[in-house]
Amino acid sequence: METVILAVVIAVVVLGALGGLIVGSRRHKPLPPPPPRTPDITAPPAEPHVGDEAETPRDEPRRTIEEVDLPGGPPPVAVEEPPVVEAPVGIEIPEPTAGRLIRLRTRLSRSQNALGKGLLTLLSREHLDEDTWEEIEDTLLTADVGVQSTQELVERLRERVRVLGTRTPVELRALLREELLNLVGTDVDRAVRTEPEGRRPGIVMVVGVNGTGKTTTTGKLARVLVADGRTVVLGAADTFRAAAADQLQTWGERVGAYTVRGPEGGDPASVAFDAVKEGKEMGTDVVLIDTAGRLHTKTGLMDELGKVKRVVEKHAPLDEVLLVLDATTGQNGLVQARVFAEVVNITGIVLTKLDGTAKGGIVVAVQRELGVPVKLIGLGEGADDLAPFEPEAFVDALIGE
Repeated sequence: METVILAVVIAVVVLGALGGLIVGSRRHKPLPPPPPRTPDITAPPAEPHVGDEAETPRDEPRRTIEEVDLPGGPPPVAVEEPPVVEAPVGIEIPEPTAGRLIRLRTRLSRSQNALGKGLLTLLSREHLDEDTWEEIEDTLLTADVGVQSTQELVERLRERVRVLGTRTPVELRALLREELLNLVGTDVDRAVRTEPEGRRPGIVMVVGVNGTGKTTTTGKLARVLVADGRTVVLGAADTFRAAAADQLQTWGERVGAYTVRGPEGGDPASVAFDAVKEGKEMGTDVVLIDTAGRLHTKTGLMDELGKVKRVVEKHAPLDEVLLVLDATTGQNGLVQARVFAEVVNITGIVLTKLDGTAKGGIVVAVQRELGVPVKLIGLGEGADDLAPFEPEAFVDALIGE
């Protein structure tokens, strides 16, 4: 019996070992691929990949995303709008310069009527004796007309009054207007030259002593040019006055003019040179250079101005050299004018502060002294109170209505 049980156990063990070998061998063999699945016709088609041309049958045109019928209709098409160009913040638009002096005529006549009315009153006397003519001379001299110009005007008035005989107020006014216009000059080119032929930009240098309103005038002139459609670069070459460059830059920023400046106490000629260079590279119409009116170095003011002029002309000749004079200084202004004219070739005069106690005869005197015309006059503290000089409007303001 024991022998039979032992034989059964041995048989079971042998069979188990054989079964493990068979199962182990099956595990090392690869499984056969699963049978193909039957496609589910209710499932949505797979999304095509970008660039997969096989997804679209050859006989069916491709459809864009806008043409695919989706629930709720096609998706909205995003339209790219052009960028909105905003106007520069803080840029001012100066008023036109045409007729500006006429608009400022009342302000001018307020301070100048003493000359015109005084002359008309004297000429209206029934008897024009020597004492009267001496009073007429004194009136003209007091108005800063100048000695030589006064003598010439009195002689012409004497002759014409003698020929005219009876004098009505209307005739006297017309006579005085005509003679004053001859004295001021109506056949002179008073345009500020900023359009040189064959090159850009026009170069204008502004000179004068500190206190005459030189830097302010340069800023106002930039407004005049911008109002006439020009583009402007400002050169802050008055490097010896701490506030000059800041002041000029503020004027420029108001009208969108670019300002070239250097370090305080730096070389003015270098700043002027860089301003012209920048103006040429930017394609600007005009470069305005504000120069020093007083120096605190061993170098004399006139020597420095001569250097600035020479350095600028390495780029191109100057088109304008404008001398700014304070009209209230009278004959002292003429002394300044002579000194500047010896160093730089003055091409035009800017008379400031003609709205105050200035005497209108200075226009005649400075033109006679320098042989160059008054081109601009300042008639107030406002930003647009710089006006092109117009002889007719000026004389009409002198003698009143």
